[in-house]
Amino acid sequence: MPQQPPKANPVGKIRVRNAVYPILIGLAVVGWMLYRDFDPRVFDNVIVSWHTVFWIFVAFACMFGRDLGYIVRIKVFSGGQLSWGQAFRVIMLWEFTSAITPSAVGGTSVAILYVHKEGISIGKSSAMVMLTSFFDELYFVLMFPLVVLAVGRAQLFDLSALSTNLLSMSLITVALIGYLLKLAWTLILTYGLFINPRGLKWLLLKVFKTRLLRRWYRPINRIGTDIILSSRELKTKGVGFWLKGFFSTFVSWSSRYLVANALIMAFFGYTDQLILFARQLVLWIMMLVMPTPGGSGFAEYIFTHFLGDRMPVAPELQLAAGTLVAVAWRLITYYPYLIVGAVVFPRWINRHFSHLTFRRKS
Repeated sequence: MPQQPPKANPVGKIRVRNAVYPILIGLAVVGWMLYRDFDPRVFDNVIVSWHTVFWIFVAFACMFGRDLGYIVRIKVFSGGQLSWGQAFRVIMLWEFTSAITPSAVGGTSVAILYVHKEGISIGKSSAMVMLTSFFDELYFVLMFPLVVLAVGRAQLFDLSALSTNLLSMSLITVALIGYLLKLAWTLILTYGLFINPRGLKWLLLKVFKTRLLRRWYRPINRIGTDIILSSRELKTKGVGFWLKGFFSTFVSWSSRYLVANALIMAFFGYTDQLILFARQLVLWIMMLVMPTPGGSGFAEYIFTHFLGDRMPVAPELQLAAGTLVAVAWRLITYYPYLIVGAVVFPRWINRHFSHLTFRRKS
């Protein structure tokens, strides 16, 4: 008998109106930063020219590369079953879900449903989503120690020019917690996908039967089942499959980080590109433990303080410059997914769940 999709509908809790919350949070934090730190003199350092236009174009090209890497990867993982249009739709829906939920929550069960509704079996959908998660986490697990070695801990976390040592130590702590969580999840996925999936599910269920963790027993049970199904799907994959998966992941995440590099080049000219890249990787690791949807508010604030001292302007204008670039950075890398998702999601719901009543305002 063919496998049936889960009875519970994980998209039931997703509402288009939820996109309003991260926008409001982000605007509130940006407004507060502008009120406290912004200095109009920073515009004296911005020279609008063809140089500016070129680097803004590069910033958008990097975002295109980021999405293209994701789309290529999901198409490769589907074995060609997804068309380019279907792959685009899945990625946009997935990004929309991530943008309106806290980073720590994730959207694995929803993503499996997005893929499944495009005509992929539940087993293969689970494998595709789990493999996506594995490659994403593997990128961070490998790149974080590499950038620390390349840049040095002092260069990576020294914010003394703009902030207190207490803030620097707090950021180090948050980054380490985020990295350890990613490392733990990568090791769990590695063991479950490639070594002993049934043993991992048994162990997880034992742990989550305890009184303290019992509330998450059912979701963990679903994750365990997804890992078993995914492991079966992955046993027949060749070397080319894994190389394509890692390369598309590398292109996607690296392109995401280069957006800020391009924007700083557009507005203020040359600065240390490697340190900017390294600090953005750390910033995304820190966002994992933030409770706001898509890291909204936190992302703008930390971007300003974590990258502000790398702005090639006078020290007293660095926070203002950081705020300016942070706003442009979020406008390019975050808010478009809220807009596209708000358009695509209702149509997708009406197409696949026509028996449900759905309204844009719901």
